[in-house]
Amino acid sequence: MPSYKAPTRDMKFVMQELLGAGDQLAAMPFYRDNETADFDLLSQVLDEAARFVETEIQPLNQVGDQEGCKRDEQGNVTTPAGFKAAYKKFCDAGWTALDADPEYGGQGMPHTVSIAMNEMICSANVAWGMYPGLSHGAYAALHAVGSDELKKLYLPHIVDGSWTGTMGLTEPHAGTDLGIIRTKASDNGDGTYSVTGTKIFISAGEHDMSENIVHLVLARLEGSPKGTKGISLFLVPKFIPNADGSLGERNGVVCGSLEHKMGIHGNATAVLNFDGAKGWLVGEVNKGMNHMFIMMNAARLGTGMQGLGLGEVAYQNALAYAKDRIQMRHEPRVSSEEADPILVHPDVRRMLLTGKAYSEAGRALALWLALNLDIESHHADEAQRKEAGDMVALLTPIAKAFMTDNGFNVAVQSQQVFGGHGYIQEWGMEQFVRDARIGQIYEGTNGIQALDLLGRKVLMDGGKKLQKLAGTLQAFAEENEGDENIGDYVNQLGKAAQQLGSITMVIGQKAMTGPEGADEVNAAAVDYLRFFGHVVYGYLWARMAKIAHDQIDAGNDKDGFYLAKTQTAKFYFTKLFPETKALAATIKAGNEALAVDDKAVFGWEHAELVNA
Repeated sequence: MPSYKAPTRDMKFVMQELLGAGDQLAAMPFYRDNETADFDLLSQVLDEAARFVETEIQPLNQVGDQEGCKRDEQGNVTTPAGFKAAYKKFCDAGWTALDADPEYGGQGMPHTVSIAMNEMICSANVAWGMYPGLSHGAYAALHAVGSDELKKLYLPHIVDGSWTGTMGLTEPHAGTDLGIIRTKASDNGDGTYSVTGTKIFISAGEHDMSENIVHLVLARLEGSPKGTKGISLFLVPKFIPNADGSLGERNGVVCGSLEHKMGIHGNATAVLNFDGAKGWLVGEVNKGMNHMFIMMNAARLGTGMQGLGLGEVAYQNALAYAKDRIQMRHEPRVSSEEADPILVHPDVRRMLLTGKAYSEAGRALALWLALNLDIESHHADEAQRKEAGDMVALLTPIAKAFMTDNGFNVAVQSQQVFGGHGYIQEWGMEQFVRDARIGQIYEGTNGIQALDLLGRKVLMDGGKKLQKLAGTLQAFAEENEGDENIGDYVNQLGKAAQQLGSITMVIGQKAMTGPEGADEVNAAAVDYLRFFGHVVYGYLWARMAKIAHDQIDAGNDKDGFYLAKTQTAKFYFTKLFPETKALAATIKAGNEALAVDDKAVFGWEHAELVNA
């Protein structure tokens, strides 16, 4: 059975030594007034979160995978054994309220802490974690754009965990292209709407863990414009609450079926049928896509955390196995046994160090983003809030795509460390691989994230957000270019950052050449995001290495933590960062190699479509 130990030591290093989170949070009146900025308090919360996750949630991971969820003939869904009881303990301990608004029963803790706990949950039991995770996204959207009446009625129950939330976007014929959704809403004339249609792939769409489920659903009002400009957002509860918050009659929304999936078996991925279900408008008419993106951005960061969490737990178990598994001799010998532990073999070390390097850099990125979310929400200075918001917008697609790509890669390589045993269910490694695969697909595929990064976040504003980040990188490089410990890293980072800027300009020029320009952007986007991700990770690794070297020089490394940082940084810049050179070549190659003869290569003749 796999094990998990929350990496709280590394989390605290990133939060305090790398980001200076304690001082930054203490400067924000919201956290200062709520007495939730003290780093000693935050540290204690992390330790208690680790204890809860390790003892209550992680033991249910394989149970959830093997049992899955079950649906009866009436559409009621039962979650795997232990899931409901663990969720009740989670709610009773106040974890659902961790970073929620105190006005609605929340504790007002920083996002920086809740993101760290999110990583722990994703490592321990990602399928279980999706139930409260989706609720957090629903809370964020409703808190941002819901009416005062809706917030007063619904948010306290979502915050205390008695009601959970979902997001209803995808339909059988409409995945990424939400402009063609068919779910309809009609005005009942009394402040409510009747919602009719079918939504698929709804995570946590139906279950027995909470008293009520609050669905946030995209639908088109009669007479609204076609495309995404005519979509509105509606709140559709499973049970219609009375004015006092007690539950009333069952609404017209039923689980038609559960999807049989490759992974995350413990989460109920539902087909939901809405048959004149009563709903309430959230926000403005025809602004549903804008409102839903509040929830989508939270979900995309949450999905990135799934990649990080699964990569971390897979790495931990591969490392433990590599220390114990005896195979083949090595010179010099490290064991008196007939063979040596596989940890001594260079290729095994390569796989393990890949997992360690990507996980620790991903953690730094996630906590950096979380701190920027705190700044964006609560800093007293409007300019600081705007700058933090721009950074969150720019880096969210990287967090989602780069972290899930790397997480899946790490899970596969960690499985490889086990050899044949990694393919056997009892070791748990094959589950990590299966569970990690979905992160690259849902909440906007990683290809869509790449298009969002390059097309919307970089080119649409003329590269202004990118220039701000480039200024941060340049300032760091100028300050540390002659450093005897990290000078080489800074040099590599500086060259890559300059190349990223020049590549962006080339793509931007191609984008303005007409219809062909869009194909050039699309052809470059995925490799561009990966190049960008390495630049961000390189910046974070160089900073972490500098801190670690300074601590070693000061004689503060009794447990070898900082030495491990310096050596992992060396591996990253030596073995992983050079991927940017190959990516630069493929980005510059453009769309030409993709513009093949469709009939000859794909057997697809579509001239009649073009001429139609």
